[in-house]
Amino acid sequence: MPRGSAPVTEVTGPPAIAGMGAAAREERAAAFDVWLRGLLPHRDKGLALLAVGGLGRRQCAPYGDLDLVLLHDGVAGVGEIAAGCWYPIWDARIGLDHSVRTVGEALSVAQDDVKVALGLLDARHIAGDAALSGTLIDAAADHWRRTALRQLTALREITDARWSAHGELAFLLEGDLKEARGGLRDLGILRGIATAGLTDALRPAVQAAHRRLLDVRDALHTATGRRVDRLVAQERDRVAELCELDNGDALLRRVAGDARTISHALDDAWRAADRFRGRRRGGTGRTSIRRPVARDVVEHDGELVLARTAIGARPDASLSLRVVAAAAVTGLPIARATCEWLAAYCPPLPLPWPPQARDALITLLGAGSGLIPAWETADRYGLVDGWLPQWPRMRSLPQHNPVHRYTLDRHLVTAAGAAAAYTREVERPDLLLLAAFLHDVGKGLPGDHSVVGAPIAAGIATRIGLPPDEAALIGRLVELHLLLPEVATRRDLSDPVTISAVAEAVGDATTLDLLHALARADAQATGPAAWSDWKGRLIAELVRRVHTALDTGVLPALPTPDPSLLTGELPLVHLTDERVTVVAADRRGLLATVAGALALHRLEVLAADAMTVDGRAVVECRVRSRYGSEVDEVALRTDLRRAVGGDVSVNQRLRSARVLARREPVAAPKVVWHREVATDAVVLELRAADAAGLLYRVTRALDEAGAQVRAARISTLGADVVDAFYLVGQWSDAQRRDQIADAVLAAV
Repeated sequence: MPRGSAPVTEVTGPPAIAGMGAAAREERAAAFDVWLRGLLPHRDKGLALLAVGGLGRRQCAPYGDLDLVLLHDGVAGVGEIAAGCWYPIWDARIGLDHSVRTVGEALSVAQDDVKVALGLLDARHIAGDAALSGTLIDAAADHWRRTALRQLTALREITDARWSAHGELAFLLEGDLKEARGGLRDLGILRGIATAGLTDALRPAVQAAHRRLLDVRDALHTATGRRVDRLVAQERDRVAELCELDNGDALLRRVAGDARTISHALDDAWRAADRFRGRRRGGTGRTSIRRPVARDVVEHDGELVLARTAIGARPDASLSLRVVAAAAVTGLPIARATCEWLAAYCPPLPLPWPPQARDALITLLGAGSGLIPAWETADRYGLVDGWLPQWPRMRSLPQHNPVHRYTLDRHLVTAAGAAAAYTREVERPDLLLLAAFLHDVGKGLPGDHSVVGAPIAAGIATRIGLPPDEAALIGRLVELHLLLPEVATRRDLSDPVTISAVAEAVGDATTLDLLHALARADAQATGPAAWSDWKGRLIAELVRRVHTALDTGVLPALPTPDPSLLTGELPLVHLTDERVTVVAADRRGLLATVAGALALHRLEVLAADAMTVDGRAVVECRVRSRYGSEVDEVALRTDLRRAVGGDVSVNQRLRSARVLARREPVAAPKVVWHREVATDAVVLELRAADAAGLLYRVTRALDEAGAQVRAARISTLGADVVDAFYLVGQWSDAQRRDQIADAVLAAV
């Protein structure tokens, strides 16, 4: 029906009810009930309005949507009646998901769509024919109980896809409170499994976690003034204040704990459904088979349980680790009763650990995809705290860095899992796995986490029974775990001083290979912003050159330009997929000019080198498209030639272009000087917010201040950059360095 033909109504929107907690949600639901009853023409028979979703459960968020079903038995004019209900809701600017169906139509849709079938379990009568509503509500529940086993298979596929898209709420720094694993959406699945009678999925702890997540969502809506489910970093402190928590970190940890409770309950519920399905298929006469999978561990009904001999004898201290390692290797879950028995009766590990416990830990860390679910199970029942007393401090600890996706505990476990892919590339795969697992143990403590974490990691290595030299190597790997990525992206790899410094720091090829594998595992566990093919090639090139230096003592020579660039008419412009080379008559400011032209075409400079040979200036830049769009090479060549030739029109376009617009930084930019890290220059390191055209502004400021830039290295870390500029000369005058730093900061 066209919007203009909607029936006119004098009914206004429901009163706005703020606040958090179950009482406020009930009050909002009651207000909606009263308002919606006024939208439906009074009828005793044949027409009813039902709520599903949050209103159906009386859990209305401050800015939540409405999910409504207009139920009828074939009455005439139902389309006009529906319009009379829906348009006032839209006019009140309330989100609406609606349907108009008979009882038969609703059940037919539920038969084919598991999400509809699950949603009808929350259906609640609002207005009209209560008997008609009751018919659908009772029939939907009966239909679900009869078809639950079949429906749950489809529901699990949908749920796995949602989890894959949204991740796990317990470990995300900016998770979706509704859609992520362990979020509010999963409570609907638990209610469905409980309604089917397969297991007691809604235990008191789960219900309490659910209420707290609802409170957090209420606070998030209140803080933002709109419907939003993703808890982003900038809203955490305000939401924490509304939830009467100390700060955003406390909020994140509480959300993580509640999400874990819900996620664990759903894991248990899925397994209960699987066991019930297996018994149905096998018949009542089926005999359960126990299959040994490891020492003291057997498989029973698709779960791992203890062998009878292990239960009858006094358990050794390594038993819990061995059971969890078996779960990781086989991919089978550990039975809940077994986890509870291990937590209650397994004795504490002696110090140092016995070899079988240490071997089990290495097996667990190297299990690949099976590591995370097995570790999470162990953590759920308190086993990890018994292994590592430092773990509670790291559990659910937020990482305040935009490139990190996970909380600290999940990052460490994920890094170990990623390191398993590189164990064949190193001499000591066991040390690689341990270093990956321990590399960030210093986070959350005062000081540089690499330096602070080194003795902690070495102490843990000693605790688990490594000899002193190997424990010391673990500490060195933790202390140096950022060396390769930082040098590769911020220093000139062709400079002999760079290579000799790294070679001296790592000391030997074994440590170098371990650090290379650790850097890749760390980046993969951090998030997509922490790695790129370009960064991987840089690190691999650095490792290759350092290997050469360690093996032969030969250091790379400073680069020389391609001889073909030293002849021919100027200016010359060469373009490849990743490289832009410009040759022109030597003059000041050429690097800034080239950087500006590249910014004009929305090209991001990753590295730049400038040199002068026989009166010719050669500027070589490695670039990529800032927004992934295609570059017009003809226009780029033209602008580069015109810019280096002094055409003022290009500079005028540059100064007025939006690509150079500045934005307000979150923190003040900072300049750091590094002396004696280059052969013929000092390094000025700029730490600032990323912005298009930043390299152009900075290099122009350096040129105007009289500083000659030999090379630039750009390292992007989320929304920030660490840009290193090689300034030719010694720069021993502190006052002169201050002048240059002031010029750079002013340009930023």
